[in-house]
Order: sequence, then structure tokens, then C-alpha cells
Amino acid sequence: MKEMIKSPILEEQKKQLEREELGRRILGSVRNELYLKLKYLDLALGSLPFSPGRADPAGTDGGVLYFTPGSLMRLYQGSRAGVLRLYLHTLLHCLFAHPFDRRERQKTLWDLACDVAVEALIDSLHLRCAHVSRGAFGKSCTARLSGTLPVLTAEGIYQELEGYALSEKALGRWSREFHRDDHSLWEEGRRPGAPNPNRQRWDDIRERMQTEIALFSREASEGEGDLLEQLQVSSRPRYDYREFLRKFSALREELQVDPDSFDYIFYSYGMRLYGNMPLIEPQETREVRRIEEFVIVIDTSMSCRGDLVRRFLEETYQVLSETESFFRNARIHILQCDERVQSDVCLKSAEELKRYMEHFTLKGGGGTDFRPAFAYVEERMAQRSWGRLRGLLYFTDGYGIFPVKMPPFETAFVFLQNQYRDVDVPPWAIKLILGENDLTEEEKTDYEY
Repeated sequence: MKEMIKSPILEEQKKQLEREELGRRILGSVRNELYLKLKYLDLALGSLPFSPGRADPAGTDGGVLYFTPGSLMRLYQGSRAGVLRLYLHTLLHCLFAHPFDRRERQKTLWDLACDVAVEALIDSLHLRCAHVSRGAFGKSCTARLSGTLPVLTAEGIYQELEGYALSEKALGRWSREFHRDDHSLWEEGRRPGAPNPNRQRWDDIRERMQTEIALFSREASEGEGDLLEQLQVSSRPRYDYREFLRKFSALREELQVDPDSFDYIFYSYGMRLYGNMPLIEPQETREVRRIEEFVIVIDTSMSCRGDLVRRFLEETYQVLSETESFFRNARIHILQCDERVQSDVCLKSAEELKRYMEHFTLKGGGGTDFRPAFAYVEERMAQRSWGRLRGLLYFTDGYGIFPVKMPPFETAFVFLQNQYRDVDVPPWAIKLILGENDLTEEEKTDYEY
């Protein structure tokens, strides 16, 4: 029999299929090892099927883990821990919705922030099987960020990196230190305003993981505690901040025509029947919800930086400066307080609030004690020097002494998300967590009772 002529094309296809199969086996092997080491990741680990191509050495669009066989095998030959860390790195991106949440952020900086966040989290898990030596530069980067951010989330890191104003050379050095996977697929299939099924799936997985860790990891390691904190920050429900401020508004009548309650049919009928005598006339008053009187307390302890306070006031001003927010006699009291009340400024219009912001300076800098501000407010109410108080917003980092007694007005303790670490506020208070750009109409805010 004549020997069959071997086709170079078929031989190359065969070798390619073998490399792809070997790549799947490598990823399957490291996935099984992660199953054994991190049991609470079981649902997430089973949510990324493997497929060759489209990413080097590996990457995801949130639905599939793509890999380049040749690059993956070279990485595996050099270090199995490197492949395991690559897999876990990509998985955590999906778990914290990094591929779906870039919005209007600068892409290079957002990619870097996401890489730093997941690499720092993997380091905190202390997994020997995924250990990759971190140089002095990488350690100094995470230490610098940890000095200002209680929880290293991608959103918080992004804001810090914006403030660093890194040069192109420095940005490249940061990227080389923390880069693992390919982010090129993150932009695919993203349509503004359209729901992303992959994101919804990972949101569900994250919520279930948070519950499992909280219930079944009472003796959690330090690393699991860091993971739980990130899950808590990422999984909070989203609400409208403007709707939240309506809690402090009062329903009152103002002297203005109310077109919504006016019936033009009877008005026109009367005019036709009697000439110049309408059967019904427009109401001269209208019920509206507006801010009447409430208090904003600024924690001026050393833990609250002036730029954060200014940002909070600017965001609140954007809501309060709307014409529908104020009564003509509205009064907003801004208190600055550390362990005692440092100043009390009463503002009666959005213009006064704007001028106050332009010349704003922090007063104080001592420890944090919430009780003096509440005692001060209740004393003014008892003296009837203040009118009917609708509520109080307390901007703080949360580390202080809370009042034991429930005050006679609604209270919210306000945190910025990138500075936020979980704090148990009293049961009578609202815990409000402001995220980046939360006061635009499309953005939302977190709050809970």
C-alpha cells in the first residue's frame, strides 16, 4: 500500500487542536485547585467556560474565559502559580463587575485601578498556590493606597490615581507591576442603557457569595474578611439620592397657580354659557415638597480631609440649588464638629450656600464624637430658636461615639464609598454611602436602615 501523503495544513490543525485541549486541561486543573482552596468561590468558578483565542494570554468578556494556547502553556511551564493567579485575577474582575462598569472613566487608568484592586485582594488571601513575588515598588504602591483607602476598591483606587497625575512612564511601570490578563474584550457588546445579562448573572453570584461567607465563615481568615468587605461595598442596592433628600422635605402650600388641579372643560363651558363668567377658576395655591429646615454636620476630625468635605457639600449643593428644593424661608444649618461643635452657620438660600462653599475651611481636627452635635441641635430646638427640624445629615468616616438615645428627627450618617469601611450605625439612623458622581440623574446612591 502506498503511504498516505501527510498534509501540512491538517498536521498543523491537529497540533492546534491538541494545544487548545491542553490549554483547557491546564485551566481546568487550576480551577479544581481553587475549588479546594476557596470553597466559597464554587459558584463563580463554574461560571466561566473556556474557549481558545481572542485574548492573550487570557481574558474575558464576562461570559467566557478566552485564552491563547501557546502563551498559556509558556506561562504554565514557567510557573503554575502564575496561571492560577491569572485565572483568579480574571475571575475577580467579573465578580466585582469591572468589565461592565467603566462608564466615562479614562480606560487606561480604569484598567490599572481594576488590576491593582484584584491583585491586592489576592495578596490578602495568602494563597501559597497563587503566590507570585511582589517587588518593593509594587508593595510601596499598595501601601500608599492603603494609607488613604480603608478598602481597596477599583473606584477608590481610580480616584486616587487621578490625583497622583502619573506620567506616562510611571503609568507604564504601575501597569507592568499589576497587569495579568487581557482587557480588550471588556468593551465588546456594551450598549449604553441596555441591560447586560452577564452583569446581572455576576451580580447574583456576588450576592450569594456574600451571604455564604457571612453565614459559614465565622472564623474567616484576614483575607476572607477583605474579600467580604469588597463584596459588601460592591453589592449594596442602589437608590436615588434626590429621592433620599425628599425625606427632609415638607408638604406645604405656596401661592402659585396649580395647573394640575385645574379643569379647563368647566372653565371653557362657563365662558361659552355666560360670556365672561367661568364656572371654575384656577387654584391660587399649590402643594409642593421643599426643603424647609435641616442640619448638615461636618466631621472635622483628622480622618476627614477637606477635599472630601468640599466634594460632599458640592454634591449636596447640586441637589439643593434646584428651584423646587427650597421654601422662601428655608434654613440650612451647617455645623462643624469634632469632639465639640466648632461652628454653626445658618444659610437661607442656595446662593448663600454657594458663597459658603467658596470660602469653606475646616475648623477643628480633634477626635470624633457625635454626641455634642446632637446635644447642640436638641438644645436649640428646646429653646425654640430653630423651627421644625426635618432631619440631620452627618458627614463622617463613622469612627466615633454615637448617641444612645434616638433624637426627635430623622438622621443619616453619610460616607463616601471610596473611604467607606463597614460601620454599625445606631438602629434609628440611616447609613448613606455616596459613590462617585452619585448626584447625576442617571447615578444612584446606597442607603440602608
